[in-house]
Amino acid sequence: MKIAHAISAPNRCTALLARGGATLVCCIAACVGAQTPQTLRYPTRPIRIVVPLAPGGPSDLVARTLGQKMTEVWGQQTLVDNRAGANGVVGSEIVAKSAPDGYTLLIGTTGTHGINASLYPKLPYDTVNDFAPIARIGISNYVLVAHPSLPVSGVRDLVRLARAKPGEITWSSGGSVSQLAAELFKRTAGIDVVIVPYKGNALAVGATLSGEVSLIFGGIAQSAPLIRAGRLRALAVSGVRRSYVMADIPTVNESGVPGFEAGSWYGLLAPAATARPVIERLNREVLRITQLPDVRERLAAEAFDIPADTPEQFAAYIKADVAKWSKVVRETGIKPN
Repeated sequence: MKIAHAISAPNRCTALLARGGATLVCCIAACVGAQTPQTLRYPTRPIRIVVPLAPGGPSDLVARTLGQKMTEVWGQQTLVDNRAGANGVVGSEIVAKSAPDGYTLLIGTTGTHGINASLYPKLPYDTVNDFAPIARIGISNYVLVAHPSLPVSGVRDLVRLARAKPGEITWSSGGSVSQLAAELFKRTAGIDVVIVPYKGNALAVGATLSGEVSLIFGGIAQSAPLIRAGRLRALAVSGVRRSYVMADIPTVNESGVPGFEAGSWYGLLAPAATARPVIERLNREVLRITQLPDVRERLAAEAFDIPADTPEQFAAYIKADVAKWSKVVRETGIKPN
């Protein structure tokens, strides 16, 4: 560490003042730059949370749940602004190029901040450097389900069957995240299955229910009733831990495909130069809100796992996610729908 970096703000001011009046303005900026009166009183006006995807989905639910509680606590209205387009690129660009004052925030996802950096080679912003991560709010993992006609009861059975019948088993996907998760499974397990992309999750699930295809990574909350009714068979969940919704179903990692993990996360981000005190206050508020009983109940209804990230942990996760999915995109040659 350079010595200059270790000097406190007051000491920097003393050093600057010793050089004479010409540096007085610089001194004032150095002393108060990070914590202005506006920063210390944050928030003093309405906050906008941009959701870069269409209303009604998980990112919208997360934003509205968070925004309602922020409004109640801070007495400043939190507005949810859906700006869908280009797999989240449109809304993400709005926030990346907004004033870094804490009043325009983004709900980022696995798609916007894990996959898009590789899927779109010329993004109008830098996924890592143009945003200040605050905290992840929820993680939505998948459950790998099979049509009952497929003669497998778990992942090990599936791997054996796929190796015995390469290129014969079909697997549906309803979007870039689930498609890449299927591709990641295929490569990690070393099997040859045919991944069939559908225009939307509803069509992909319907194809699996009808037996048109044999497998899908389904949402846990949405798949649970179908599993209980015997219309689909659960093989494994995609997260690093078992889901509390179906605790008897093992993870893919437990089931003979070590190192596999996939799912969708949803988190809050700000423009890159947002003052650290604002980021820290928002982080504390996100962590507090996600522990409220009614919020936990609402997120549990969608089978969300709730992390407790620091901004640094969230930033490290995004970097790792970008690297992970870029390898899959590069190897598969997948293009935006």
